[in-house]
Amino acid sequence: MLTEVHFLTIGEAHYSVQGPAHPPAHANPLSPDLAQYGVGMLQKMALHTHSHPDHHPGVQLSVVGAVAVGGAAGAAARYGAELLWPTGPSDFPWTILLVNTVGCFLMGVLMVTLKLRFPAAPRLISPLLGTGVLGGFTSFSHYTDNVRQLFDEGRPGYAVGCMLLTVVAALAAVTAGAVATHAALGHGYRTRDGA
Repeated sequence: MLTEVHFLTIGEAHYSVQGPAHPPAHANPLSPDLAQYGVGMLQKMALHTHSHPDHHPGVQLSVVGAVAVGGAAGAAARYGAELLWPTGPSDFPWTILLVNTVGCFLMGVLMVTLKLRFPAAPRLISPLLGTGVLGGFTSFSHYTDNVRQLFDEGRPGYAVGCMLLTVVAALAAVTAGAVATHAALGHGYRTRDGA
C-alpha cells in the first residue's frame, strides 16, 4: 500500500500525518474513515495548542523582569545560607541539600496556595515567586557540581548519596508541601474528578 504525507490544519496548529496515497473520496472530517489517518488523535492534540496567556507578544518582558527580580532574591538567599553553613569540597553538601529540599517544599505550598486560595492573583505572582524566588533559591546545577566535586575529591559514596538523596528529598518535599497545603486550606487531597 502506497503512503503519502497529508498536511492537516486544526485551528492554528499544523500537523502532518501519514496515510494511504488515495484516501477514500467519501471521507469527511467527522467520519470514522479518517481515524486511520490519525485525525482523531490530532484533534485531541489540538485542544492543547492554545498558548499560555504569558506567551503573547508584549507580555514576555514583564514576565522576564519578574523572574529576574525573583531569581536574584532567591539566589541571594541561597548564597546567604551557604555563608551561614559552609561545607568544604570533600564534605557532604548538607546546605545545598537542605536549600533544595526547603525550596521544593515551598514550591508545593506556593502552587497549591495560588490555585486554591488565590486563583485570581496577579499573573506575575507565579513567575516572581515560583520561577524567580524559588527557582533562584534552589540550585540543581549547584547540586550536580557538588556531586562532581565529591567524585573529584575521592568521595564516591558521598557523591552517590548526594545524588540519590537530593532527588528523593526534592520529590518528597514538593509532594509534602502540596498535600500539607491542601489539608491546611481545608481541601482534602483530591484529583480533578473528585476521586
